[in-house]
Amino acid sequence: MSIHIRITLMITRLTCRRQLFILAPLLLVIISSCKKDDFSATSANSIGIIRSSNSFVKGQVGLGIYEMDSSIYKLLYMGVTKIGTKSINYGLVFDTGSGGMEIDANGIVPPSMITSSGFDFTGDSTIVNGITITSEESIFIYGADNASRSTVYGNLAYASVTIGEEDGNIVIKRLPFFMYYKAVDAAGKQLPAHSFDILGVSPEYDIIFGNNEHITSPFSYFDPGNGLAKGFKMAALGTNNFSAGGTYVPGAVAVGLSRSDLSSPGLIISPLAQTQLQGDLPFIQSTINYNNKSVSANVIFDTGTDPYNYIQDKTATASVLLLQPGQAVSLATTSGFNYSYTTGATANLTYVENPATSGASFSIIGLSFFLNNDYLLDYTHSLMGFRNHVNL
Repeated sequence: MSIHIRITLMITRLTCRRQLFILAPLLLVIISSCKKDDFSATSANSIGIIRSSNSFVKGQVGLGIYEMDSSIYKLLYMGVTKIGTKSINYGLVFDTGSGGMEIDANGIVPPSMITSSGFDFTGDSTIVNGITITSEESIFIYGADNASRSTVYGNLAYASVTIGEEDGNIVIKRLPFFMYYKAVDAAGKQLPAHSFDILGVSPEYDIIFGNNEHITSPFSYFDPGNGLAKGFKMAALGTNNFSAGGTYVPGAVAVGLSRSDLSSPGLIISPLAQTQLQGDLPFIQSTINYNNKSVSANVIFDTGTDPYNYIQDKTATASVLLLQPGQAVSLATTSGFNYSYTTGATANLTYVENPATSGASFSIIGLSFFLNNDYLLDYTHSLMGFRNHVNL
């Protein structure tokens, strides 16, 4: 792969991960300490009626999610409990805005293998703890500008991976993922281990390596069996289960989709753009209305961004504008789905950007969207679905 193509892919990814640079100091502390035994658990009976649409059919697997609220922003985590032969205990950020699993090698492979300049082995690959680490290297860059930029260094790896907890999990026998050995800030200071552990469930290809291999949603590698499409659905989250320590909600995500899921009453389906080099792009063509303006936009619905939303407006006179609290914003997709919200002082903060200066080509609707809307991704048929509970 040429350097130019690799840089282009990294820039594309950067725009999907805004929460990692806007909230970097606090977020890094949270993620770096995200051992799952730090979370509290709750019973299934406390999930609440808003989750009732996540009914299961034969063959579907229910995976639990940890719902964390720092009082500044919310995050979702999902457990990864085994990689190769190594049992682990980490929660990864559950992210609909990116595709692919990224995890720090610390605590997974022997410390003697991890150096500041890369993994210490010779040849094209090595196997340790049942994990194949290849010599295919790459970096991910996060940040809005040079002053806030962080860089993550790692290699393409393969392993059998268990996602989920004892009460519900899936095993993907040979999952390609990004195993990183260090992350540094703009000044070159190394960041804490596991600062950028991500479970990206988008169908896009986060990065393509020199051997034409790529990483994308781990769920897309899981075969749910006869009669089910590859994909997942997630019922509206509500607000009852978010807590400072993180509340475990069993069965929040159903992996594997039935025909009835795709024809469920009130669900509005949108096709995804398919590309050969980048997978299915998780953008939905929409019209966004704000400040008596109407703009056409490709929109990503991103659990990994909170409490922010971003509107890309080519006519914006300022490079970045924060909308004042109390302003109405509405969105209509070309498939007929409608969503609206009011900006607040601490929630649904909305930035308007001119893409000529932001470098982003799509708008982002963050985690607040998922509080009152069901969400579905069908990898088999390249579809995305929404259902609004407010209008039911």
